[in-house]
Formats: sequence, structure tokens, C-alpha cells
Amino acid sequence: MQSPAMTPSTACEELSARDARLKLLIEKFGIAELRIGQDPFEALVRSIVSQQISWKAARKIFERFLALFPETDFPTPQKLAAADLLELRGAGLSQRKAEYVIGIGWAFSEEGFEAVDFHNLSDDDVSRKLTEIRGVGQWTVDMLMLFTLGRMDILPLTDLGIKKGIQQFFDLDTLPDAEKMIELTEHWRPYRSIASWYMWKIVDEGFEWG
Repeated sequence: MQSPAMTPSTACEELSARDARLKLLIEKFGIAELRIGQDPFEALVRSIVSQQISWKAARKIFERFLALFPETDFPTPQKLAAADLLELRGAGLSQRKAEYVIGIGWAFSEEGFEAVDFHNLSDDDVSRKLTEIRGVGQWTVDMLMLFTLGRMDILPLTDLGIKKGIQQFFDLDTLPDAEKMIELTEHWRPYRSIASWYMWKIVDEGFEWG
């Protein structure tokens, strides 16, 4: 949960005042864009489908996945729970991913997840609840809290892009472990989601310090 006043713009102002090096990135790339959208169910399914493959491949597979449910823009949890595993495999999902998305459908349709108001749970409770679902790990939960729930203080400790960004930002010889990442970014609280966006930008844009 977070205060409505906590916006990317105000977070960037705070971070600029605390961290001169981060201020340079904010001036370079502008206000962080955390594109909030989708309900938690849809976001989880999309995340599982797109994991560990290229964006282009994920888009094609997701189009074939949606084509299995022509009567709606997106399958309901009930429809997904009852989906045919072989049809999902035929759409391009691996055996494991097909099992995972069916499991997500089951959790939301049969185990009460559809009634959970994730927007009003604490970060820890969101994580604790969603990782009960087979195939949903902390990285998936972190992405959901960042880009679906709009949480402002998420530091994805297992994300390789964040690790690389922090390594470059702090001029480290090696990729940092989780303990080091938390230590180095303590002064970014409670806006580590925003700072994480700039760590991704460092890597994605091939940013080099002058």
C-alpha cells in the first residue's frame, strides 16, 4: 500500500536531492515511466508466458494463446483452469508454462484468489499470497507489484538487468548479491521502484558515464 501523493514525479525530485549520480540519469532519461495496467490475474498469466524468451517470441505465442479463447479478449480464470494442456502446448507454451497458467486459472477460480484485493495488501502479503501458486516466484511478484499494482519501493533482487545496472551505477567489479544491493540502495527508500527503472535504462540504453 502507498500514499496517493507518491508519484514518479515526486519520487524523482526526492531521489535527485539525495543522489547526485541518480539525478544525472533522471535529467538524461526524464521521469520514470511505470506503465500501470492489467488486473493481477492477467498480469501473472502474461508474465509466465513471456518469461525467459524474447519479446518478439512472447508476442507471437501470446497471440496464439489468446486465439484459443475467441469468445473473449482474455480468458477468465474459470476458462483457463479448464484449458486443454495439449492446446496450450500447441500455442507454443512449454509443458511447464502450460501447467503454470492452468494453475493460475485454478488458483483464481477455485482457491479464492479472484476475491483477494491485492491493491490493498502490503508488499509482503502480496508476495506471500502469490508465491503460493506453483510457478509464481519472487521475480514474477516483483514485476506485478511494479507494473500492475504500482508499488513505489520494489527492488527486484533477482533481476539480471537490475543487478547489471547497479553494478555499473556503483562501479562494482562484479555483479552484486542481494545483500549488497539492499545495502547500496538503502538511501533510495521508499522509491526503489523508480530508481530500479533507471537501472534498467542504464543497461537497455548502453549508458556510459562521462
